[in-house]
Amino acid sequence: MFHTHTSTTTASSCPRAASHPRPPPPQAHLQANFPAMESKRDKDQDADCEKITAVLLKGRTGEFDLESILFLKLRGLGIHDLGCIGECANLEKLDLSGNNITNLACLTSLRLLSVLNLSANRISNLEPLRSCDSLQNLNVAGNIISSIESFHCLQSLRKLENIRFKDNTYNYTNPVCRNTSYRTIVLEMFSNIKVLDGERVVGRGSELYQLCKDIDDTIKAGLYKNGQLVERPDCKPWVEDSYWEIKRSNNAIIEEAYKQFNDVLHECRLLNNRATHVISQTERSMSLKKQPKQYAI
Repeated sequence: MFHTHTSTTTASSCPRAASHPRPPPPQAHLQANFPAMESKRDKDQDADCEKITAVLLKGRTGEFDLESILFLKLRGLGIHDLGCIGECANLEKLDLSGNNITNLACLTSLRLLSVLNLSANRISNLEPLRSCDSLQNLNVAGNIISSIESFHCLQSLRKLENIRFKDNTYNYTNPVCRNTSYRTIVLEMFSNIKVLDGERVVGRGSELYQLCKDIDDTIKAGLYKNGQLVERPDCKPWVEDSYWEIKRSNNAIIEEAYKQFNDVLHECRLLNNRATHVISQTERSMSLKKQPKQYAI
């Protein structure tokens, strides 16, 4: 009988294997440099965002054809050149807020544009918007518009109903808003305007805005002195003390209607009780029919 013995040689028992380690894979060098390559690629993308390109628009919207883009948001990308934005001929809503835009010439071809947000840019000239016939909502708060004459180009936009030149929420404004008669002049220039700087000037809710404005103006006029309310002994309540008390009406018609209502309510309760009784009887009879018959043998 022959015995076969198989021995296993480990890497530790082989001095040659220990002195010559395995070389790193060829991908290791690429992986080591990958962060630098990725950082460079991100910088290139940021540089591309300074100008609107077809690649940027298609990547943002997923549309292959620029004319198919209807809504576009390019907020806070550092854009200063509108590039090929004019090729989006069917664009209806556009948000370019928070960029470095100074020239609006590329927007002249956007005839279907209805909502445009250009807040927080560096715009001083609105003339290119003259051709945006469908414009209804325009926000240019937070720019460098300095003269009332800059608004004249917008007077031909008959559909324009909502304009914002300043936004107190974000502390956005324009130098022209410092003019004491700015609001009055704007309302005279745009007869169709319904909302100015976020405040409704005509239609439902306009009275509330005006009331709040009057209250603010009155307070600023001197009701408060050194942060405290000045007491005025000659002030009288707007209404009498008994104005808010709920009084029972003596009107005979109302009394009769109240009585008839109680009568109808009473009849409804009686009908409800009868219906409940009939339903319970029907359910009881149906349950008896479903019981299995028993036969005695």
